[in-house]
Amino acid sequence: MSKHQKHTKLKLRDNDNFAPNEIAIVGIKCGVISNLVQQVSEKLEMYKLAYLDASHNEEIEEKNFDFFTFNANGTLNVSQKFGLNKFNQRVQFSQSDLVFINGNHFEGAKQILILDQEKEASVLKRLGQLNNIQFVIKLTDDTKYFDFLEEKNPQIKNLLCYHISEIDKISKHIENLIKEKIAPIQGLVLAGGKSTRMGTDKGTLNFYGKNQRDVAIELLEKNHLKTYLSVREDQEIGIENKITDKFFGLGPFGAICSAFQENPDVAWLVLATDLPFVNDEVIKLLLKHRNPSKVATAIKGKNSQFPEPLITIWEPKSYTLLLNYLAQGYSCPRKVLLNSDIEIVEIDDDFIRNINTPEEFKAAHKEINEE
Repeated sequence: MSKHQKHTKLKLRDNDNFAPNEIAIVGIKCGVISNLVQQVSEKLEMYKLAYLDASHNEEIEEKNFDFFTFNANGTLNVSQKFGLNKFNQRVQFSQSDLVFINGNHFEGAKQILILDQEKEASVLKRLGQLNNIQFVIKLTDDTKYFDFLEEKNPQIKNLLCYHISEIDKISKHIENLIKEKIAPIQGLVLAGGKSTRMGTDKGTLNFYGKNQRDVAIELLEKNHLKTYLSVREDQEIGIENKITDKFFGLGPFGAICSAFQENPDVAWLVLATDLPFVNDEVIKLLLKHRNPSKVATAIKGKNSQFPEPLITIWEPKSYTLLLNYLAQGYSCPRKVLLNSDIEIVEIDDDFIRNINTPEEFKAAHKEINEE
């Protein structure tokens, strides 16, 4: 007898305890931890970093409302009235490349161990959470490893060890941990539109001697991207790698969300089939300038006011934002780009001309075949 499943089984994002990527600092007093985080963050300012800590102030006034203070330079100070839990924090930290955690208060999926002879009892108390130490930091060169650490992990002395003053080396190691978690890219060719103005499926238009959807797939696969075709449920297209819309009636927005539902741990390079002038050079330029710390990396025409959401690398962190916009009643991917921190790659407008009508198709076909 099969077990009844109450909820739809979705693919879970590869999260740590509180964030997609986190590291707890353990073994030292809180002031040293926060100071280290501050110094490393200054070295890694090109990344989106966060710090999870607990307040030591027992006299904080309990407010009956959430408190938001915006500064003119863009800094936000927030005081909210809700308890810590991993589900809320994963949303809160979804835009972060790495979250530092004060290991004196919370457990992190990865750890940095700082050796301080005066904190032996504190480390012993937290021995159970030291299950994935990335490297060790010593306060002095002659600091010894505690016996119980070697008993738990006989290889601990083989881990890289830095002096607390070696901020550059520590920062470089942490940067490598960020880079290890950069999502791979997969391709998504949008072929599920109704093509109302064209009067026929734009994915089947023939500019180069074959269906444009096949041209787009080959363009992405040529750049070593595993590529999927985004289709509606009622489309009968015999292709193995396809993703059927699960967000209905939302056009490209729904296609992007459906791809993330299929795999929330990859970045999706989205390419529409009505852009026949997009070539290998454009795709290579987009991949070259990809910035995974941003929500997305998008192409924009030099004379265009807006980025083109359908020639864009959407990072995993964009999925949370897309769903937030949907919850507010918006299903325009360009609106998400315009109001988010994105990387923009400018190219000549000629490369990103949309072909939407039979007249535009005839003109584009003539231009392409006269080249």
